[in-house]
Amino acid sequence: MRQILTLLITLFTLSAIGQQMTLKEWEEQSKTDIRLLPKYGHRQKTENQKQLDEKFIKETMQQEAFKGNRTIASNQTIKLGFNYLYRGDLKTAMYRFNQAYLLDQTNTDIFWGFGAVYLQLGLNDQAKKQYEEGLTINPKNTHLLTDYGTYYLIQYYGLQSKDKKSTDTNLDSAINYMTKSYLLDNKDQNTTFKLSVCYMLKGDCNNAWKYYDECKALGGKQITEKYTNDLMQKCKRTK
Repeated sequence: MRQILTLLITLFTLSAIGQQMTLKEWEEQSKTDIRLLPKYGHRQKTENQKQLDEKFIKETMQQEAFKGNRTIASNQTIKLGFNYLYRGDLKTAMYRFNQAYLLDQTNTDIFWGFGAVYLQLGLNDQAKKQYEEGLTINPKNTHLLTDYGTYYLIQYYGLQSKDKKSTDTNLDSAINYMTKSYLLDNKDQNTTFKLSVCYMLKGDCNNAWKYYDECKALGGKQITEKYTNDLMQKCKRTK
């Protein structure tokens, strides 16, 4: 089970490699660098910062690929943010997610990005707040639903040896939010993989294999040989 946890933590935190900042460094730098705070911490900006923001927006929207559409530009900037997060550059990732907010403040995927950074830092409660804020605005955002479920799955592991009732509740919550996401978009490998994991942990082998097969059919990028072996060991395949 400990090996499964190690695998899951890696996947849940988006396989970030070589985290460049410790939590202590992050907390210290965020005291003076508002770019490390979601939505810039709602802090009052200097005139110079405002001018830089305007310059960024103008230059970005002049790019032909975006055709003047700020939502498209915001989505691309979020994608860039996750690219940095995958490489472990949390600082630049947060910068990009905040720039995506500048481009389109209605884009609820920014909360997906903010939450992912906090999960990687181990600030799970702060990640939860980001997911909840985004889902309040858009309850059907599948990225937020899946990663909100991820938060509960991480809580499941944290309470596993302490409180069985809370542990079971967290696992059920994880399945609940991921299922909501799946019903809205059943082609997301991240969602199908995590549902497979949840059902394996719950002991529901039929569903564990069901979502495993669906994830594999979609490309199976998240599936590792180790997870396959663990699933085969815990859940004998009946069909």
